[in-house]
Amino acid sequence: MAALAWVMMGLAIWHFAIFIPDRFWGGIVGSLICAIVGAVIVGLIFAGFTVPGNDTITVMTAIEAIPGALLGLLAAYAIGARRGNPPLHL
Repeated sequence: MAALAWVMMGLAIWHFAIFIPDRFWGGIVGSLICAIVGAVIVGLIFAGFTVPGNDTITVMTAIEAIPGALLGLLAAYAIGARRGNPPLHL
C-alpha cells in the first residue's frame, strides 16, 4: 500500500511541471516517469528498502516521496536541458 502512496505523490508533484518550460528529457511523459521513479526510490530508502504494509503506513509515508519526486523532475529537466531540448512555444 505504501508503494501506491509513493506513486500517487509522484503523480501529484508531477502536475506542477506545467509551470516550467517543457525541456524535460522525454517530454512530459519522461518527466512523469522520472517523478514516479524518484518518488518510489526515495520512499524505499526512507522505509529501509522494504515496502510497508497496510498496518504501518501513515500520512508521513506519502510525504516522504516528495523529495524523490522533485529530484526526479530535476534530473529529467537537467538531462533535457543539457541535451539541448528547446522549450515548446504554443
